Amino acid sequence: MRTLIVTEFITLDGVVDSPGGGDHPRAGWTFKEVPFVEEAYQIKGTEQEEAGALLIGRQSYDEFAPIWPKMDEFAEYNAMPKYVVSTTLTDPEWNNTSVLRSLDEVAALKEGDGEGTILVHGSATLAQALAEAGLVDRYHLLQFPVTLGEGKRLFNGREQGKLKLVEFEAYSNGVVKYVYDVER
Repeated sequence: MRTLIVTEFITLDGVVDSPGGGDHPRAGWTFKEVPFVEEAYQIKGTEQEEAGALLIGRQSYDEFAPIWPKMDEFAEYNAMPKYVVSTTLTDPEWNNTSVLRSLDEVAALKEGDGEGTILVHGSATLAQALAEAGLVDRYHLLQFPVTLGEGKRLFNGREQGKLKLVEFEAYSNGVVKYVYDVER
């Protein structure tokens, strides 16, 4: 069985909304409000190297598909299989992208053949649904020293079960990396 990892930029108050841009009043809080420290983002390179597939929701697809194919930083993502969980997307234009219509199809993807992890990048609504269905195996969280007060939250009051901290590191800019395994 393949490991499914949810990776998120998250604030101290649990908000994951619009870290790089978007509709939130303080959109872009990851880079606008916190100094860049390269070491804090090393996990992102490791994720790309180890992932065998990218799994995203429709909104993240709509945000990533026009931009990521043009960026050298995301070359591994462009080459790997990508899966969009959507009931409305019919003809994905991003190369090597397939549409999954249900969480049952995500479960089948986890059980099927394939190398590397399945990485859920952003896609908070999808991440919540995957957690509720018991499909998340690990969380990679980069917590930023920012509070937003409002916005989409990763856990949003839902019980996630017990998590085991397997990696932790704090950086000079106040960002803290947490890697948690979901205990079953």
